[in-house]
Amino acid sequence: MTLLDDIKWPADLRKLSPEDLPQLAREVRDRHIDVVSQIGGHFGASLGVADLTVALHYTFETPKDKLVWDTGHQGYIHKILTGRNDRFPTIRQHRGLAPFLRRAESEYDTFGAGHAATSISAALGMAAGRDVRGTDEKVVAIIGDGAMGCGLAYEALNNAGHTDRDLIVVLNDNDMSIAPNVGAMNKYLTSVLHNPVYDRVREQVKTLLRKGPRSVTGVMEALAGRVEESVKHLLVPGMLFEELGFRYIGPLDGHDVEALVEAFTRVKAMEGPILVHVVTHKGKGYGPAEEDPVKWHAASPFDKVSGAGKKKAGGLPRYQKVFGEGLTELARLDPRVVAITAGMPGGTSTGIMDKVFPERHFDVGIAEGHGVTFAGGLATQGVRPVVAIYSTFLQRGYDNIVHDVALQELPVVFCLDRAGIAGEDGPTHHGMLDISYMLGIPNMTVTAPADGTEMLSLLRLGLSHEGGPFSIRWPRASVPFEVPALSEIADVPHGRWEVRREGSDLAILAVGTMVLPAVEAAEALAAEGIEATVVNCRFLKPYDRETLGRVLAETRAVLTVEEGAVVNGFGAFIGREIADDPGLPSPERFGTLGIPDRFIDHGPRAILLEELGLDSAGIAARARTLMGRVATAKTGEAV
Repeated sequence: MTLLDDIKWPADLRKLSPEDLPQLAREVRDRHIDVVSQIGGHFGASLGVADLTVALHYTFETPKDKLVWDTGHQGYIHKILTGRNDRFPTIRQHRGLAPFLRRAESEYDTFGAGHAATSISAALGMAAGRDVRGTDEKVVAIIGDGAMGCGLAYEALNNAGHTDRDLIVVLNDNDMSIAPNVGAMNKYLTSVLHNPVYDRVREQVKTLLRKGPRSVTGVMEALAGRVEESVKHLLVPGMLFEELGFRYIGPLDGHDVEALVEAFTRVKAMEGPILVHVVTHKGKGYGPAEEDPVKWHAASPFDKVSGAGKKKAGGLPRYQKVFGEGLTELARLDPRVVAITAGMPGGTSTGIMDKVFPERHFDVGIAEGHGVTFAGGLATQGVRPVVAIYSTFLQRGYDNIVHDVALQELPVVFCLDRAGIAGEDGPTHHGMLDISYMLGIPNMTVTAPADGTEMLSLLRLGLSHEGGPFSIRWPRASVPFEVPALSEIADVPHGRWEVRREGSDLAILAVGTMVLPAVEAAEALAAEGIEATVVNCRFLKPYDRETLGRVLAETRAVLTVEEGAVVNGFGAFIGREIADDPGLPSPERFGTLGIPDRFIDHGPRAILLEELGLDSAGIAARARTLMGRVATAKTGEAV
């Protein structure tokens, strides 16, 4: 029997004595390790905040008091302690617990968290809402794991610090954020700074000074103020936050749960904006993750004793690895090529280039907008920047793409990883909008390769393109075929499509990952007497007007297929072009297939694509429906 067995809700946790809390923290860590080792998932961040999570739920009256988590991969242990322990083995599984924080899943998930640095802004909004309503709950933002490098966090600190609003910000500093633990002096200063006696002495000194002669009082107050500020600047490690208007508490040992409870109990009684600096170790409690927190940020199923992965070795590489190796080779050939990533050198594989050309690899941290504008600045100097950011994360830099790159026609190559369905990470990570948002930008070349070979050819083309920015998207998946050496890959003509199959009844205009399933669908349709042309529409903009005109003239119906949002996507774009261009024949029937107008839940990529009809069977079914409607329109017969 463990302590965790008796805890379903935080109210149960608060029945424990403080002396029991270290044991509970060990038990929730063990539970986390047991489950993730079996099913995979985000790993190191939640291990690092186990003690902190226990201390927060113990000290604050959740769910009345609001815990606002940042970067939702910190939230696994929070879920264990908030009524979801029995369902924890379903996390990231199809129809199971969400991979990140989700308001619809639990009242304890006060704000959805998938991207970074949202917690302080959201918590400030909640605190303002509390004050408007006239209630008294506490609001606590927990930010960390690199999120303090994001501009949004500083915007929120700047806004919150110059108010008197009660707000607590917990900075989870895990050596991948802003500062290391700076030793015993800081521990001593912390004990002074968060002791109520400190404030009492200050006020008593000011009272005594005010009783003296008026001429002396002003001088003494000014002198006292200057001395106090000078001492703080010399000795207080959190002076940045003090200047922003926050009372700074810390650094605290984030793995001493009893000390954390004591500190948070004091903080809870304070008023105004307060920042509590907590030093943790990412991966705490699991040796391999402590030694290599980058590798163990997320894990596939593994043997928890040895740490060895359970997945079979071999198979084709992922797109990201092919990209990283190809980019490095292109950098060897052209000294102007540089790479930029936003805190994801491993996830995007730009880290491969970093090992060979570290001086030409720039990791800007979780600061996507800055990374885009930084690339624009590089491009003005004759450099060839490649910006590698996940599709869904690049949304944060959209204004920068528009005003700082496209408007100035700067040659920046945008490489969008995780485009389309991202699998188990769910709706915060599905890259379903990039086709829509890139198509809407003037001067932007928009492309989608059908395989890894074509991806490298388009990357090479993009680096030589002089007409403005160039974007390439690829999925979170393995390449479908072996990729030859870069020197053996043929050039792709700019703006040209590729006809993969000829037919006389239907034209399937397929984008990127949908090309191969479209060919398979066409073969199935042929067995039923429906002959389909399949076009690899690798250039979405500019599109191949000549090829489009020919297939429109030779077929009766057109179906566009894309692994992106159907609203304002490639299909909508091509449909408008056909309607507005009198030189293009109009098909008898025009249909689109893509991701519907809703957010898609998490689950294995293949299962989600099947459910959305974005596999060969789904494409064939949509084509049959389209052709049936053509027949009905001609004959008047029911389908």
